[in-house]
Amino acid sequence: MADTDIETAVTRALEEAPDRNFTETVDLAINLRDLDLNEPSNRVDESVVLPSGTGQETRIVVIAEGETAVRAEEVADEVFSGSDVADMEDDDAKDLADDTDFFIAEEAMMQDIARHLGTILGPRGKMPDPLSPDDDVVETVNRLKNTVQIRSRDRRTFHTRVGAEDMTADEIASNIDVILRRLHADLEKGPQNIDSVYVKTTMGPSVEVA
Repeated sequence: MADTDIETAVTRALEEAPDRNFTETVDLAINLRDLDLNEPSNRVDESVVLPSGTGQETRIVVIAEGETAVRAEEVADEVFSGSDVADMEDDDAKDLADDTDFFIAEEAMMQDIARHLGTILGPRGKMPDPLSPDDDVVETVNRLKNTVQIRSRDRRTFHTRVGAEDMTADEIASNIDVILRRLHADLEKGPQNIDSVYVKTTMGPSVEVA
């Protein structure tokens, strides 16, 4: 059960959002304080599995060979081989990186991927999640479909997707609760490093989460 204060804020954000002819994303804005974000170790960089899902399509690309590639075809948006990566032009790689939420790659291929695509994927925070021989690629892809990346870089204010307006307030609040718990556990001073939190739909007004 989500925190009632969070659910109240989400309910307000959904109610106050103007009517649109498309389903809006629901986003969370987090403002940090008392952290030196020039120090990389203080920055937020986490993958969080949302219990209620993202409410949106999550695009996942797998880089693999053999049986892993065959199984990945069942669930991934695209599957590339090692030779595909080696032959990829920079502009094509940039377009792929910008259009993809998560990359997954077999561990044995990570070095080659870093050599060919590292300068494109690295700065975008899109380097692949390594897939060990014991990992199930189908399970990994399905988990990432419900995952968001929360990343502050060197900014005190950052945003992450927490759902869509056609989800219930309780579902969205549960997602927010998981994200805030992760931040409270990871930040140096826990909740004291969070100055304020706001929830909003894409085009709607921001509502502060108490």
